Amino acid sequence: MKTKTWLKKTVLILFILMASLPVYPRFGFADTLFAYVGDGMKNPMDRIGIAFEEKYGVEVKCNYAGSPVLLKQIERRRDGDCYMPGLIAYINEAREKGFIDYEKPVVYHTPVIAVFKESSTKIETLKDLTKPGLKITLGDPKTCAVGRVTNKLLEKNKFHDEVWKNVVSAARSPSDLASYLYMRLADVTITWRSALSGTENMIDIVEIPEKQNCIKIVPIGRLTFSKNKEMAKKFVDFVVSDEGKKIFREYGFVTVK
Repeated sequence: MKTKTWLKKTVLILFILMASLPVYPRFGFADTLFAYVGDGMKNPMDRIGIAFEEKYGVEVKCNYAGSPVLLKQIERRRDGDCYMPGLIAYINEAREKGFIDYEKPVVYHTPVIAVFKESSTKIETLKDLTKPGLKITLGDPKTCAVGRVTNKLLEKNKFHDEVWKNVVSAARSPSDLASYLYMRLADVTITWRSALSGTENMIDIVEIPEKQNCIKIVPIGRLTFSKNKEMAKKFVDFVVSDEGKKIFREYGFVTVK
């Protein structure tokens, strides 16, 4: 009797200990895909993940963050199935490191100037961002793709130093840039057009002429250490399918033909 009681207590203690362990994302399981996705694609990719699961019965879990942050995570963890950064430059870097073995171009990322509607400052061109006293928020080039592109855009048009004199905060992601405008921490920013979908009542968009702009391609690739390579390839292909691109267009993206 004592032996049985001891065994029951031991099993109960082990069960409690197992239940209290932290739960981590399930990488490489047949019914789950894990994707590292740039923050600027969150809305369409959430819907695409649901549509993919409905079609194939495989759940898609996305980790959203700035593209360089995600690349560092991939290099450290060497796990997961797909990588979708905001710039093709990051997937080129991932491929050079041996992390990508299959990829497709998806959509264009187009920078625009976003102005809080209640701002008293009139903004019509890039040069207007050099006006003294203007409060600007820009993406941090070390943590997000839009920050890296914004720097190149300003350098291309020879406004880099003058504009950065007016920068009051550097954001980690496109969603943070819009939030800073909502909170009145800044009057204006440069961000992806797609990141402003649904903000028309609060934010005015000022187009940047194509000759001045730095329009970039957003790619998606399969990671070489995916444990479910066939399904990961299907997900890449699904993202660039007619169904996937239709979802992206609904969020203001221009798709790659």
